Amino acid sequence: MAAAPADPGSVPAGGTRFFCTAGRGLEPFLMREVRARLEATQVEYISGKVFFTTCSDLPSMKKLKSAERLFLLIKKQLPIAVSPPHKGRILNEMQRFVNDDPGSWLEAISLWKKLLKHDPKREKVSQRDSNPLKRKAGENEIIIAKKLKVEEIQVVAESHGESQQDKLLPGSLEQEGAVTRTELQEQRLNSATEKAADAQDLEDMTFRVSCRCTGNVRKVITGQEAGRVIGLALMRQFGWKADLRNPDIEIFMHLSDAYSVVGIPLLRVPLASRTYIQTAGLRSTIAWAMASIAEIKAGALVLDPMCGLGTILVEAAEEWPDVFYMGADVSDTQLLGACDNLKAAGLADRIELLKGSVTDLPLPSQSTDVIISDIPFGKKFKLGKDIKSILQEMERVLRVGGAMVLLLSEDHCRHLTDCGGSSIPLTSQGHIADPEMKMLLNPDRTGAPDTASPSQKASGLPCLGRMLPCGSLVPVESFKVSLGKTDAFICKYKKAHASGLSSAECHEPGAHTDVATAQESPSPQDSL
Repeated sequence: MAAAPADPGSVPAGGTRFFCTAGRGLEPFLMREVRARLEATQVEYISGKVFFTTCSDLPSMKKLKSAERLFLLIKKQLPIAVSPPHKGRILNEMQRFVNDDPGSWLEAISLWKKLLKHDPKREKVSQRDSNPLKRKAGENEIIIAKKLKVEEIQVVAESHGESQQDKLLPGSLEQEGAVTRTELQEQRLNSATEKAADAQDLEDMTFRVSCRCTGNVRKVITGQEAGRVIGLALMRQFGWKADLRNPDIEIFMHLSDAYSVVGIPLLRVPLASRTYIQTAGLRSTIAWAMASIAEIKAGALVLDPMCGLGTILVEAAEEWPDVFYMGADVSDTQLLGACDNLKAAGLADRIELLKGSVTDLPLPSQSTDVIISDIPFGKKFKLGKDIKSILQEMERVLRVGGAMVLLLSEDHCRHLTDCGGSSIPLTSQGHIADPEMKMLLNPDRTGAPDTASPSQKASGLPCLGRMLPCGSLVPVESFKVSLGKTDAFICKYKKAHASGLSSAECHEPGAHTDVATAQESPSPQDSL
């Protein structure tokens, strides 16, 4: 992951502050990625978000693979003090996000416009359909309600001396949240406007606010109330107009017990929505994270023995091109879907698909350099103790010194433990070979609340020890990650002799004698 050169005209010389959202447990992967791709500095994370400073342009940031969404940071500050009896004070504190420092907002808008301007494949400034993915039921992120439109009319009427809302709505949310623009604020706004040349048409801006409240904050105010207050403050401060369907700009805000964050989404479509994957299987960010720690090198043979729709293979092939990939699955339906994905991504000539069972792979022993696989689990796939025989067959085809990266459920871990082995190595016990990753999993907690390592959160599981029941797979590291409704573990192993890794007997990547004999089985591409 080579760092991309910065466009000197796109961001300030000192860099700009951004943040990305990430699935729980993927923060260490994203931290390492922004350092490698963007030469980012001041990298820190809180649960679900990674903050960083970079001079890179927007096309470079679009290449991030472990991030969900990308934002230009406006504000990141301590959480609002939650005091239920004084809700009005909380709402007034929220308005101060805008009124106390309008210059930071204008500077952010100016940078936002420059970033879009210097993107040769930029999307329209309008952020219509900013999230085409269906929002999950019960999610707290709420777009401003239509009531904001009514309040906008009231604010405009008030500026002409026609509004009677103070008389009609005594003690209402609008009255509690009202903040009169002072002379000092007007002076600061005028000064900031002069510095932001690109914001001359500021009053013509249309906007909407997405607000998410979590923790104790959610018990006091809703996302709708918070968005309404911020929306009113923006209209009064800058003269913006609310547009829920087709705004020029979207403002994102997250209020939690640990922090308050405000930013501008830079892309309409989330980074996690890959354009080169036709039918989604495993979440792309999880698939990429698994491949990123698998030590894939040029000339290697990479195998996914339970490839499903081929998401892991596609993600790996997009990132590491000079490698031969092979996928196997026992399901014709899954293989047909994988074929469609390979063709859509233009990778059909680099990824070979075979029909076969993971417990009886049509491959010679020690013929693969890397194995990456999502081991199915859930009500539909009850592997039980079959997980042991699956790992034994994977161990057979993996060369000595080769790496294996698996996505395992907690049930898989328990079954492996019951078989007399262990599947989850604890990072706190020093089983991490990568010094950089070890540093990422134990970051300086200063200024970064809720920084407990995702891997360290797995310490409650009874999965200790060094060897699996297979006999030669040594745990290296693991990461607890969220799959939405459930959690799983990305686990990395190295194949070794009983006495440890034997580098003298490790084959070089690309040296695969007898592999051609394994391809005598008909592939789905040929049959189609």
